[in-house]
Amino acid sequence: MVSLLNSCRVPECEVSPPEFETNGWGSWALPDSGGRCERYVPTGSICAPDSFHPNETEQCTSWVYNNNNSIVSTFDLACEEWKRTLVGTLHSAGLFVALPITAYISDTYGRRVAFIITAVGAAVVGLGRSFSQTYITYVSLEFFEAVAGGGVYCSGFVLAVEMMGLNRRVLGGNIVSSTFALGQAVTALIAWVIPEWRTLTRVLYIPSFLFLFYYFLLDESVRWLLSKGRRKEAIKIIFKAAAVNKRKLSPETIKRLSDESLSDQDTTKIANDTMKTGIEPNEKQPHLLLQLLKSRVLMTRLCICSFWWITLTIIYYGLSINSVSLVGNSYVNYILTALVEIPGYCLSIFSLDRFGRKSSIMTAFFICGVSLVSLPFVPEHLQWLQICLNLLGKLCISMAFSSIYIYTSELYPTTLRQSLVNLCSMSGRIGHVIAPQTPLLMDYMESLPYLLFGVMAATSALLMLLTPETLNLKLPDTVKQAENIANAPGVERTTNVVVEQ
Repeated sequence: MVSLLNSCRVPECEVSPPEFETNGWGSWALPDSGGRCERYVPTGSICAPDSFHPNETEQCTSWVYNNNNSIVSTFDLACEEWKRTLVGTLHSAGLFVALPITAYISDTYGRRVAFIITAVGAAVVGLGRSFSQTYITYVSLEFFEAVAGGGVYCSGFVLAVEMMGLNRRVLGGNIVSSTFALGQAVTALIAWVIPEWRTLTRVLYIPSFLFLFYYFLLDESVRWLLSKGRRKEAIKIIFKAAAVNKRKLSPETIKRLSDESLSDQDTTKIANDTMKTGIEPNEKQPHLLLQLLKSRVLMTRLCICSFWWITLTIIYYGLSINSVSLVGNSYVNYILTALVEIPGYCLSIFSLDRFGRKSSIMTAFFICGVSLVSLPFVPEHLQWLQICLNLLGKLCISMAFSSIYIYTSELYPTTLRQSLVNLCSMSGRIGHVIAPQTPLLMDYMESLPYLLFGVMAATSALLMLLTPETLNLKLPDTVKQAENIANAPGVERTTNVVVEQ
């Protein structure tokens, strides 16, 4: 049997219906017994060695596929490489469009609204994509699917982080990241069982409609509500949070919360005492974009964070893409590459609160860079060592990825957090676009992709020296608070809490 995904159709030799097996005639009808895009020119109408020209070839006009489960066979894309890569390119372009839109919805209408819209929106478009009858329809819906759901992870992550208390922020963030890794592994298992792409797409997207019920089950971020002056809604959630956390409010506090004339100052103080939000009283401030442009500190952080995210995505997705080319079953390799992220997240939980954000992320970047730079110099007969270095690199970059999500969220104020985190994530999509192209660098130098990964990882580690440590500090809620991280007077770090004098 020909060991290719597709080969040229040879009507002179094939039975009806055409079979992928050549049954011996491939040696004289197809170049190298398995032509993908070319076949030998026929000189006769029978299937015999002397019926094909041994030196002249012609382009194929139709193909036989090893399986009919993918869009390659559905839309006959055997030798149209640019059409196959265009799918990923348009998806990445959709993410560029999605993230600023999602950030606007989140900062204007709420974290919960943004999360539900992106989760369900992607399901609607994705389900429609499974019924595509033409390639143009498929790639168009691929783009709009990314636009509709590209910001779902950022929205969910920011909502989760803002709901976490100070001592649970790292744990909560890494639990979210671990579920993402489990989702990748489960997706690979489902694809293994259901390889046909239309059925697989429907099975994966239909459960997303359950997120509609989150509107009734999930509370809005108290931080966001207070930043928007929606005091009454925040008070209701404070009561609910106190009941869930089994924290009894004093009669005086209950009376003050029930008082319609309660000032924003009093509400903020009670919210701080009950939920540790640290929100400042609502004040009139300049437009948020103007605040950002006027803040050299935040603009510098934005540039640094953007480079971090580009580095993370180009390495993370580059290793994920290449995992299917490792020795063994491609599904198993992808599952292992996904599951190895979980130990990385566990290390993040252990190290971020013990050693601090900066030293933990710097170490992860450096180890990742060293392992990937070493990979090309491992002898070919030590395949086990190559796999181990690849998995070590994925483990460390996953640890850094999860930690950067938490660290980036802690560097920006509540009023701009979703927008700036999404902007960093949008910058990271540059790496997402570049990652599939890095194997082309091997044409110039076999180790060049890994050297690129290593240099970018080391540079990202060094850039950590230019940002402040946020260990055991409350999330900043205003631009001024964000600018004064680690420099604000009256703030003392302890091992578990922040004490304000």
